[in-house]
Order: sequence, then structure tokens, then C-alpha cells
Amino acid sequence: MRLVAVALLGLIPACQSDETVAAYGGADATWILVKIGGAPFAERATLEFGEDGQVSGQAPCNRFTFTNSLPYPWFETGPIAATKMACPNLEAENTFLTSLSAMTRVVIADGQMVMANDEGGEMVFKPSE
Repeated sequence: MRLVAVALLGLIPACQSDETVAAYGGADATWILVKIGGAPFAERATLEFGEDGQVSGQAPCNRFTFTNSLPYPWFETGPIAATKMACPNLEAENTFLTSLSAMTRVVIADGQMVMANDEGGEMVFKPSE
């Protein structure tokens, strides 16, 4: 009986192939940035989590995409590919993308998503309505 139980436990990871943010509630919404470092973020910036760790979104000026292949709750952007349109909000865009690149953890709970890192950086997102 023990051998059967151990064999079945070994199959559990194979049943859930996506261990990224998407599988833990991230794929259920377009996430809108509300705060960076405790301060309100006045511009619009979004994140969307797809399958196989694909992440895309809209920074204040440009669309972007990257892959996060780490298991939840760990997070890393990997190389970010972004369009290169000029706009008056490039400073806000730089703040957003630089902060996003520095995040190492993500937690989705209580109707929000909080990203953080060991240096005290934090980004708070809410789902779009």
C-alpha cells in the first residue's frame, strides 16, 4: 500500500505542468499597477500572464513581453522585449520597467498582486474591472 501511495505522489508534479504565476491566479486578469515603493503610480501600466511563463503588458508608452519561467512565488523578468515609441511618459516607463526588472517574488492574495524583492522594493497591482 505504501508503494502505491509513494508512486501516486510522484505523479502529482506531472499533472500540473505550469508552476508560474499564471497557474496561481495571475492568468485570471489584466493587472494594473497601483503603487511602486508605497507611492501611487499615476500612469497606466499593465501585466498579463499567459501560458508557459509568458508575460506581456503595456508600460506607460510601449508594449512589452518577457518570459518568467520560475515557479510561483519566485519571479524574474528575463530579457524584456519592448516597442520603441517615443512619448511624454518615458520617465514613468523607465521607472516601471526598471522596478519590474528588480522584482524577485510575487504573491496574489486578497484581490491584489504584490511583487517584492530583498532590497525592500515593492509593486502593487490590482485586477482590471
